Amino acid sequence: MKDEFERKTFEQKVSYLIDNLRQLPDELANEGIEVLAKAGETEYAVVLARDKGMTDKAIAILTDAGDYLWAALIARNAGQEALCQKLYRDGLQYYTDMEMFGRAISAATALGISQDEIDDLYRRGVARESQGVDLAHSRDLIDCAMQSLDMSIIGRDDELSRQVMQAVHEEMEKNEKK
Repeated sequence: MKDEFERKTFEQKVSYLIDNLRQLPDELANEGIEVLAKAGETEYAVVLARDKGMTDKAIAILTDAGDYLWAALIARNAGQEALCQKLYRDGLQYYTDMEMFGRAISAATALGISQDEIDDLYRRGVARESQGVDLAHSRDLIDCAMQSLDMSIIGRDDELSRQVMQAVHEEMEKNEKK
């Protein structure tokens, strides 16, 4: 089996590994993990490593890819609580540095960090996502969508359509006053 696998091209190996991930012989596991990781198939490489009992290798692949949350989950499921907590802390630092605030909030929550600190992460995330947003343009897009909705229900005579039309008109009037 190993000789046959060695004769395959890199692309054929990747394809074979993905197609046979669950029933891959143990003798091909190490090389298979390396091939999948090298091909950018991180998820498959991690699943193969985890399923073959190579927890440390799965965690290393994930941390190299910046996925500390999944790495921490694998550590926890393997009974390595201290490592799990370390991965959450490392992840919180990494995600904050990379301005990936959604993931930072997940790591902070898993660590039991205070709600005030989590709220601060939310605020930082909103501020980051709002940079460069043209609020006037956004308002124009919303107005356009509301006009389209209004036009799409013209001629309909059911209660829901009447309620939607009334709400759209009220909102448009409010926006005109601003």
